[in-house]
Amino acid sequence: MSWLARLYETYEAVSNNEQLNESLEPYFHKYEQCHIEIIIDGEGNFLRAQLLINKVTYGKQSYWKGEETLIPITPKSLTGRTSGPAPYPLIEQVQYVAKDYPDFGGSKTSYFKEYYRQLDAWVASKYSHPKIEAVAKYIAKGTVVRDLVSANILFVFSDENGKGILITNWSRQGYVDEKTNKKLPKPPLLHAVNNEQGNAKIRWRVQRPGEPDDKTWSDPDLIRSWIEFQKERNQANGFCQVLGKESFIAKTHPKGIVKNVNDAKLISVPTDGSYLTFQGRFLESNQACTLSFEVSQKSHNVLRWLIFRGQGYQAYSGSEQIFVTWALSGKPVPEPLEDIFEVMSREIVIQLENPASNITAIDHSIDAGQSFASNLKKYLKGYLAELEPTESIVVLGMDAATKGRLGVTYYQKLLASEFFERVERWHNQFAWPQRHTVKAGNSAEGKFLPVWCVCSPSPKRIMQAAYGDILKSNEKLAKLLLQRILSCIIEGTPFPEDIMLSSVRRASNRAAKRLPDKFSNYKSELAEWEKHLGVACALYKGFHMRHPDNRMRRKYTMSLEEERTSRDYLYGRLLAIAERTEEMAMIVADEKPRTTVASRLMQRFADRPFSTWLNIEKGIVPYQDRLKSNIAPLADAYKRLLKVYPIVKTEKHVI
Repeated sequence: MSWLARLYETYEAVSNNEQLNESLEPYFHKYEQCHIEIIIDGEGNFLRAQLLINKVTYGKQSYWKGEETLIPITPKSLTGRTSGPAPYPLIEQVQYVAKDYPDFGGSKTSYFKEYYRQLDAWVASKYSHPKIEAVAKYIAKGTVVRDLVSANILFVFSDENGKGILITNWSRQGYVDEKTNKKLPKPPLLHAVNNEQGNAKIRWRVQRPGEPDDKTWSDPDLIRSWIEFQKERNQANGFCQVLGKESFIAKTHPKGIVKNVNDAKLISVPTDGSYLTFQGRFLESNQACTLSFEVSQKSHNVLRWLIFRGQGYQAYSGSEQIFVTWALSGKPVPEPLEDIFEVMSREIVIQLENPASNITAIDHSIDAGQSFASNLKKYLKGYLAELEPTESIVVLGMDAATKGRLGVTYYQKLLASEFFERVERWHNQFAWPQRHTVKAGNSAEGKFLPVWCVCSPSPKRIMQAAYGDILKSNEKLAKLLLQRILSCIIEGTPFPEDIMLSSVRRASNRAAKRLPDKFSNYKSELAEWEKHLGVACALYKGFHMRHPDNRMRRKYTMSLEEERTSRDYLYGRLLAIAERTEEMAMIVADEKPRTTVASRLMQRFADRPFSTWLNIEKGIVPYQDRLKSNIAPLADAYKRLLKVYPIVKTEKHVI
């Protein structure tokens, strides 16, 4: 339960910080979509109404939604609205608010009595407020639906007796244009509430003389009055294991933490008569764990707030797995799984590739590694300057086993100094030139150009480089990989050898198809391979820097090491020279780019370098001759490079 305690501490810290708590849900409150706004005066007289529907577009899909509004809640209405009437106290649906909802043929059950009884209890208490008194006066008149129909907010059709009935099927019951005799377009409200107007949620404005702010949902006095009213009604009835004192115990807990599995709960409390209750260990649910409503709601509220702020990481947009990183003070911290290129692109770019050239060039004369380390340190110091070195930072991982269950799969608590040191170490040890694509210019027609930068590869790139399209059909593998990579970053553990070897083997296989048919061509496949090659080099370097056996630890630089004479390194240089020779010969002859002999035999060369090199060496002879007849000095330079490397005649060595 320590992660709950950390979330509760974060809520308390953030709620007292005016710079951070703007969108944090207060105690006994939550955010909901509202579709209609009714404006009344201080005496409860209807003035006007307006719609709060907006059209939202994601890609090719569009849908209608209401406006997010802070609404007061009760413990029962927060989690128990599916098992019977559980009204919100003020901002509610038409079926709760409108006394005349049944008079207009409402298809849903009317819960006006339960809603009004609760609101009236608030009005009669010492925590009453003039705005809720005005709302109570207005709804008691029983004219909500009639007023909304008159204001053209709700829609009705006339039955055979001439009685107005709320429309539930626009294509059959909707309005017709008198001039064209054609059905009018379906109103946005019916799109937003899925044709059931009883589901439309109403919020209130109360205009009183001398009060410039007429909103009920953001009035701090009204918010405090409801909180105090609920505290008085919900007295302590058990021992909270997080607070360590007698409190009002929560019987159910909120859901909706992760949007992709909106019904999944982090905490579930089964009834004593359920099928698999407690597995014979306890007789009652409170013997297993007791958690106060205060801790439960505040912890869930601040967790949603952290994710909303962008401190939650998902490898794929539709994934149920999410990792959240935060400081207990609520101050921003870097996401350890984010793509460092996206946040530091201006500082870590080495060179923009020449779009007119088919050959990628990286200027190794630039001390890219040292430059990246320096800029990374500055970037992290910007966060660390706002935090105390001894402040706690928490990394929490969650995943949904089913649509209704959300489990904690990873949890680590670190000091800020320790967290930043490990993140910096990860990015420095796994830094290597990576190929990215950026948009050139600010115009919409700007071209996308390749950029080589020194940085660590993002976890998503690592997963793709190691396993490719397998991840699309194996979600469990993708989730496991992400968690293993996170452990390396946060805990500083050695990098998994299987992931490193898989990325190296896939990078060695130049013939492997990496893109779908509609995107596959020579240039796109080459670009994708270059991405995977950069990842493989970064993992190979980082793996050996963190090798669990000190005798196997090595350090590779990002520049050419002319003094390194190990066979694997020399064979790699031979392969690079052979490929470069053929590429330059194609450029000289103005040939269309294609795969080279060296690239086609790269995988075999990795397994049997000596015997394969003989085939590569024979294959590049025509290209050496072509270069010699066109650019003789360049051809001689490549030949001299090939002769200076001593080759050990053995086939046992594998690169």
